Amino acid sequence: MNAVADKKSVAFYTLGCKLNFSETSTIARDFDKQGYDRKEFDEPADIYVINTCSVTENADKRFKTIVKKAQKQNKDAFTIAVGCYAQLKPEELAAVDGVDLVLGATEKFKITDYINQLSKDQPAQIHSCEIDEADFYVGSYSIGDRTRAFLKVQDGCDYKCTYCTIPLARGISRSDTMENVLQNARDIAAQDIKEIVLTGVNIGDYGKGEFGNKRHEHTFLDLVKELDQVEGIERLRISSIEPNLLKNETIELVSRSRAFVPHFHIPLQSGSNELLGKMKRRYNRELYVDRVARIKETMPDCCIGVDVIVGFPGETDDHFMDTYKFLSDLDISYLHVFTYSERENTEAAVMDGVVPMNVRKKRSKMLRGLSVKKRRAFYESQLGNTKTVLWEAENKEGFIHGFTENYVKVKTYYNPELVNELQTVQLVEIDEDGIVRVQVL
Repeated sequence: MNAVADKKSVAFYTLGCKLNFSETSTIARDFDKQGYDRKEFDEPADIYVINTCSVTENADKRFKTIVKKAQKQNKDAFTIAVGCYAQLKPEELAAVDGVDLVLGATEKFKITDYINQLSKDQPAQIHSCEIDEADFYVGSYSIGDRTRAFLKVQDGCDYKCTYCTIPLARGISRSDTMENVLQNARDIAAQDIKEIVLTGVNIGDYGKGEFGNKRHEHTFLDLVKELDQVEGIERLRISSIEPNLLKNETIELVSRSRAFVPHFHIPLQSGSNELLGKMKRRYNRELYVDRVARIKETMPDCCIGVDVIVGFPGETDDHFMDTYKFLSDLDISYLHVFTYSERENTEAAVMDGVVPMNVRKKRSKMLRGLSVKKRRAFYESQLGNTKTVLWEAENKEGFIHGFTENYVKVKTYYNPELVNELQTVQLVEIDEDGIVRVQVL
């Protein structure tokens, strides 16, 4: 008997990055095509799909909690794990009570093919490839809300950063074809979505593997030029790009662009050249300073976000203070702070100079405090300016929130007619919650 023939509802939960969200949406659309009812994760469903992340210890631990949540809704439901953690540790996930199926990097996009083989009476099934078989590209995009979509343009990574498991979880760097990306962008525009955020593992590497080999038919700059011409998309945002791959020409093009907004997120990881070397990053702090200066010369109001890791093996107090001062002096807008956590099968996991966890946490807290100050200073620098806001759907205590093109979070009194509208406003004052109040012009 087919165990799931009469099962028609499915719910999804995504851990991790924007790229995961775009892939969950693509998987969900496959279920839609097969006639499944989409449910919220906190509702009873017949199938629960959890898209996992392996970047931090925390994401690993959360998985068990989420499985329990699904089981609580329906103990007879099928629970399926996909994503990065499912590729790296399939046996570990399969051993979690309540998990029925674990799909690795290539199998996750064929999920509906596996469902009919499931039975609650059997141990969890694992379908996971050797990661060097993950050499084909599956395009995807997510529509998380009515206002913006995450569009995947690239997957995998050829870099060998010593702390990172992503190449082990996602395989080699490969790209969508230009034609596919542009078609996906047009499909998104047709749904009256005003903003697209470009995502991938290493999007500055776009073009590599576009035709199943290493030659670049197109570059990231070509992609930016072409996307800027897509009609119906009001805003395009670059989610995260390596400093060594962010070229002057791209910065110049964004500054003159019709749709690309003045907002870059550029991973730094450390302000110490010695640690950048140990991490096998492909730039030094001097190049990073140059990128920030170049952006601010061409776009003085540009928002610049920074990723930084604290507690990497060998990070002394001097190294950390060097990074703190480096970031403090830099004209950036906010930080994403990651507390280093050891990952199996990475070079860093066996390096000397392990930083005690209490020290890592203290350093993380200091940098988070610096981020608050940086964001506040950036917001203050924008007061009095006229900007465009894209309003979001949620009513939070009588206010509607949105972001300006240069990523200042703003609010005004809730009006349902504003949802998914672009509106010209003046930035007036910073409220006690740190969000900027605006005057509609």
